[in-house]
Amino acid sequence: MTDIRHHQIAVAATDPAYAERAAQLALGLGLPRCDEAASPQDTVYRYVLSYVSGEQGAVLQLQARGPDAPGPLYVDFVSGTLGYRQRQAGHAHEPLARAVGIKNRLTAPSVVDATAGLGRDAFMLACLGCRVTLLERSPIIAALLRDGIERARDLPAGAAVIARMHLLNGDAAAYLAALTEEDRPDVAYLDPMYPGRDKSALVKKEMRYLRAVVGDDLDAPALLAAALRGARRRVVVKRPRLAAALAGPPPSSTLMGSTTRFDIYLAAPTSAR
Repeated sequence: MTDIRHHQIAVAATDPAYAERAAQLALGLGLPRCDEAASPQDTVYRYVLSYVSGEQGAVLQLQARGPDAPGPLYVDFVSGTLGYRQRQAGHAHEPLARAVGIKNRLTAPSVVDATAGLGRDAFMLACLGCRVTLLERSPIIAALLRDGIERARDLPAGAAVIARMHLLNGDAAAYLAALTEEDRPDVAYLDPMYPGRDKSALVKKEMRYLRAVVGDDLDAPALLAAALRGARRRVVVKRPRLAAALAGPPPSSTLMGSTTRFDIYLAAPTSAR
């Protein structure tokens, strides 16, 4: 998986009120600044990160350039689809919950989401009572995700769920390999990028950005191997319904959905490691 090159993305201060935040973001990510107001379409950068005003203050968004560019990408855990799913969340009706082995909220497993992306599945697992460590190795996607988490934490509707989410920017395989016995999660969850086509307009927009920023997860089999060594109980891999399983040992079982499936790998007993 490879990030887009730094000469293709810059940070812009589209609102003077957020100029200092934009400067700190550019410094932290090692990205250049561009003058959005002076020449919004003539810049050499293909993507722009910027803070814009939202209902609860500044929102970090990634915007592609060009006549066919999709709308901006940002993370929102409180309103829209995710907000609705939070209000409707119930383990009996969530295939994701069945896949990770949630029986009730009081005994929900700890989860490492090794391919956090925009945090959708991690958020739902947190809604269902799991303590979730989110790992995202793209600094740019991690910045968008962190911004969404921080905004949700400030709202009563999201604070309790967000308290169960912990975001780290780094390599998931290295993280799993370095865990102590005490810190190993019950479940490792993987949703690697798949080189296919998505029909939903919303998903298509998100996938266009994710593929441009992070590319395909060509090392997914190695990540599966690391997850199998790191998880106490099981590893769950989300796949398109008709896609091949990841290279490696066959899954112990499979949970089918209408467009996706969950391949479930039961972890080997500690004595067998």
